[in-house]
Amino acid sequence: AAAAATGGWRRAAQMVAVGAPRAATMGQEAFAARLGRLLAERDVVVRDPAALRRLDRIDTIVVDAAVLVTGRWTVTDLVVSEGADEHGARERVAGMLDAVRPDDVVHRDGWRLGPLSALDVAVPEPAMTDRGGARLLGLATGGQMVAVATVEPELHPLAAAVAEAARAVGRLVVAGKASGVAARLGADAVAGGSRTAASVRALQVAGGAVILIAGRHDTALTAADCGIGVTVPGRRPPWGAHLLCGGELTDVWLTLQAAVLARQAGDRGARLAMLGSAAGALLAFTGPPAGAARRAGLPVNVTALAAIAASTWSVSGLARRATPAAADTTAWHALAVGQLWEHLHTSPAGLNAEQAAARCLDEPTATAGDEAGLLRASIDELDTPLTAPLAAGAGMSAVTGAAGDAVLVGGVLVANALLGGAQRVTANRALRKLLHRTAPRVRLRRAGTETVTTADGLVVGDVIVVQAGDAVPADCRLVEADALEMDESALTGESLPVAKDSAPSTASAVAERTSMLYAGTTVAAGTATAVVVATGHATEAGRGVHAAADRTPSGGVEARLQQLTAASLPVAAGAAGALLGSGLLRGRLAASVGEAVALAVAAVPEGLPFVATVAQLAAARRLSHRNVLVRNPRTMEALGRVDVVCFDKTGTLTEGRIRLGCVSDGHRDETCDALTGHRRTVLAAGLRATPVAEDGEVLPHPTDRAVEGAGRRCGVAVTEEAPGWQAVRELPFEPGRGFHAVLGQDAAGRRISVKGAPETVLPRCITRRDEHGERKLSDADRNDLGADVERLARQGYRVLAVAERAASDSGRLDDDRVERLTFLGLLGLADPVRPTAAAAVRRLRAAGVDIAMLTGDHPSTAAAIAAELGILNGHPPVIGPDIDACTDDELAKLAADATVFARVSPAHKVTIVRAMRRAGRIVAVTGDGANDAPAIRLADVGIALGDRGTTAAREAADIVITDDRIETIVDTVIEGRALWAAVRDSVALLLGGNLGEIAFTVASSLLAARPPLNARQLLLVNLVTDLLPALALAARPPRNISTEELLRAGPDDSLGASLHRDIAVRAAATALAATGGWLAARVTGTAGRAGTVALASLVGAQLAQTAMASRGDPLVLAAAGGSALALAALVQTPLTSVFFGCRPLGPVAWGIVAAASGAGAVVGRTGGRLAFHARST
Repeated sequence: AAAAATGGWRRAAQMVAVGAPRAATMGQEAFAARLGRLLAERDVVVRDPAALRRLDRIDTIVVDAAVLVTGRWTVTDLVVSEGADEHGARERVAGMLDAVRPDDVVHRDGWRLGPLSALDVAVPEPAMTDRGGARLLGLATGGQMVAVATVEPELHPLAAAVAEAARAVGRLVVAGKASGVAARLGADAVAGGSRTAASVRALQVAGGAVILIAGRHDTALTAADCGIGVTVPGRRPPWGAHLLCGGELTDVWLTLQAAVLARQAGDRGARLAMLGSAAGALLAFTGPPAGAARRAGLPVNVTALAAIAASTWSVSGLARRATPAAADTTAWHALAVGQLWEHLHTSPAGLNAEQAAARCLDEPTATAGDEAGLLRASIDELDTPLTAPLAAGAGMSAVTGAAGDAVLVGGVLVANALLGGAQRVTANRALRKLLHRTAPRVRLRRAGTETVTTADGLVVGDVIVVQAGDAVPADCRLVEADALEMDESALTGESLPVAKDSAPSTASAVAERTSMLYAGTTVAAGTATAVVVATGHATEAGRGVHAAADRTPSGGVEARLQQLTAASLPVAAGAAGALLGSGLLRGRLAASVGEAVALAVAAVPEGLPFVATVAQLAAARRLSHRNVLVRNPRTMEALGRVDVVCFDKTGTLTEGRIRLGCVSDGHRDETCDALTGHRRTVLAAGLRATPVAEDGEVLPHPTDRAVEGAGRRCGVAVTEEAPGWQAVRELPFEPGRGFHAVLGQDAAGRRISVKGAPETVLPRCITRRDEHGERKLSDADRNDLGADVERLARQGYRVLAVAERAASDSGRLDDDRVERLTFLGLLGLADPVRPTAAAAVRRLRAAGVDIAMLTGDHPSTAAAIAAELGILNGHPPVIGPDIDACTDDELAKLAADATVFARVSPAHKVTIVRAMRRAGRIVAVTGDGANDAPAIRLADVGIALGDRGTTAAREAADIVITDDRIETIVDTVIEGRALWAAVRDSVALLLGGNLGEIAFTVASSLLAARPPLNARQLLLVNLVTDLLPALALAARPPRNISTEELLRAGPDDSLGASLHRDIAVRAAATALAATGGWLAARVTGTAGRAGTVALASLVGAQLAQTAMASRGDPLVLAAAGGSALALAALVQTPLTSVFFGCRPLGPVAWGIVAAASGAGAVVGRTGGRLAFHARST
């Protein structure tokens, strides 16, 4: 109406067109159109395209429970009657269960399996459980109940992935309370079935925008904001849905991923629309009426095109995403070996070449074939909060004729994106080389022939052979095992070897499946033959990497710079308005429009994104010289904000290898490095019970290596108290035996030396010997020794008992001869803390960074290590079941209070990290195992120890420490803190200088008929001060400041009140210097000469302050000096001087410039100190 009253209806129509949110609307349309095409290419029927336009508002995902299950039932628990064979019962239940109709009673060989009510047999009371959605089946023979099995609906292989994608969108709700699926997936539940539509409407009435995923319930699907129908073969399609997808759920997962991108596209479109409308309105009102519509439409159309391009690109990125690996629901660990060959269609001889080639084509690879190139990485780098306002400033410059400024801003944006993209591509290539160099080799059996090859050619059904020292390349089911022990610390966090055999396992926990080998684990002792059941991303480790949702970037340096930019824009707009008003009062409206736009654009700190990128790249390069590979440069700024570091225990805080920690005789403990008296005798006997490495070979078993190494460190030999000892025969350790025995000869005759598990060795002992002599082993002694074993175990030790006895001259040695022993003492084995770990923890805590330890190990072991490192804060260790039982509020309190989390799975680690992030913490997670990978990926900063780390951990990490030194983590935090300090000085230069330009320009325009600086001169100021000096400040290494000072510094110190102080002081000093120089030049010369002096003083004051802030860095000083010489050359050279509207200056004028610049530097330094002292007091 105002526009119609003042300029007519045509002008009003133009204003309406300018104000229309074209970028938001067209960006949304482009996103929906491109997404619709992508879904159509994947055979998804888009029945209502309007539903795709509503994806950006979705905040609630409702999934019908029937979609998340396969229609089959699986055994999840088994309770056997007292005295029954659990293994036999489990095999019989597995063989008799009707997975489709579990309620039917099955009869076989005198056994019955069916619902408890149908068997008419007494049921043991402990077996009566009540779990939502589950059914209880009894296994009976005759009139006796042998076992009760709990069966539950089998989850769809992609159910977990769909649930995780739904949580990334918003609240996850399962329709179907009685199904029990909601509890299994950690979701809320609402009424399903015929009440699904009412549940959806209730959620909408409560303010939710709902996606419903269902295979039926047409009314509910239509009522939802977006109904996704899942088609089922043999059933009528759910025609009420807006989208019709296949039953594999991959398209459902993709649509949920698209909902997250739709929200981002909507926010981006809204910002672009605001920028376009504001710029269009400004250009329309400030120019002649004749071209108003053309000028106003240009920025609106440009931002609309930008929104279309951005939306199209984001959907293209969605198309490139790899679909999640389907969870394998086959209980390989519970199958008998004969069943295994049938399921996998293979044999003990392995696959032949043709079978392997066919399966290789069918299986998705886990390689990085779709790794981003430079173009895609650079475009991704443009997706920052600063791109839109800077691009808008460039566009306004181009429209008003300041093409040079537009080129400058655009060039900075492109160069910034290229630099960041190049760093990311280079780091990823370096990681690929590291992964290739450390790729495991495997002995592969195909068609009966064994060959050694790389693991990337393995397929399901391949037969492999492993031995001590081998890394397991895939998830495998054992078919043969000989004294096999596995180091599973990379998967479970348990640092001690785990015995394995080929017998079917009934355990549900991964760590307790004794018949399985998992990718990323290592053979500690023994040999085995196994068949591959999963490779790549389908392994336990591979699925773990993708279990964590994509991270949402926290507010970092770019977000803070955007806040500063947003704060400076009103100042720039107000200054431009004041300049325009001054010109209007003086009758110079036409000229003032260009000057006002130039001032507004000059106030935009186009160097800001460059500053952030250069500072991050410089810090990453410095870290590369300390064996740190930074895969994502943006991680550097997050490092400076980290306030909690979650450490894995095994291999990170500890050395990841077993060492002898203490020796006990049952009365007194001594550390390995300070053994005296009888404790040396105990160790010597333990050495005699250890195999001898031949020809310099390394002993295969880590326990034997630990005892042998302790003997070398302590100077204890096998001949101590046994002169002339020679081993004659040995009985090697086996999991079923529980000890290692050696028959040997010394000067006194033959003796048998034994070391092994206390529960196995102590019952074979009849006497004990210590410093007081030998005596009978009484019941009281046995109780005392048992308590001693428990005490050492609580301290984190794995305890071995050592015993000996004299032997006859017989050369026989078997289990029966290892008896009537004399107990000597106990050996305490542990994974020792890294020597540098305690110092690193102390330095981080002194820097205000909290420490948490996440481990799969036993709580007592975790507590002992935490106490040694000073991590315990009085709160007892939290274990995995405690986390499972917590509500969200209780979990938040646990995550805030506890510092030690034990017996946690990879999923628990993700839950803990997510709770910390929701509480506003900036979390770094460091580890080396596959069990650490999900949490590493979810954290704000993921750090992997790369030398011994698993592929999963390195792939998930932002930063890879290639030398495995924990103290390097402290170095990375120092660099992160130093980055914020460097960015502070650069931002103070850019914003303070620009605000000083604004203040001087506005003040001088009020005193003079025309502003002393024209548009080109304002551009020149930015060219000289905003590039080299600011970038040099950002890239400089920390100088003249201790590492402890840097650790104490942080983002709040750097980009908080101290930055605001520096900006204000620099702006005031710059404005005063320029004003003083200009006024002095006006008194001594012409107006044109005074304008040139003002220009030189403005630049000189900023460069002088930059030199003062350099801390003596030669690069910064060179940049400031070079910029000063460049300015002098431009002013004194006639051609360039005329181009910029300057006048060559004489000695007096340059003297004024020098005095003004020096005064500005002094004012800036003095003002900064005064402000600092005032703030400190």
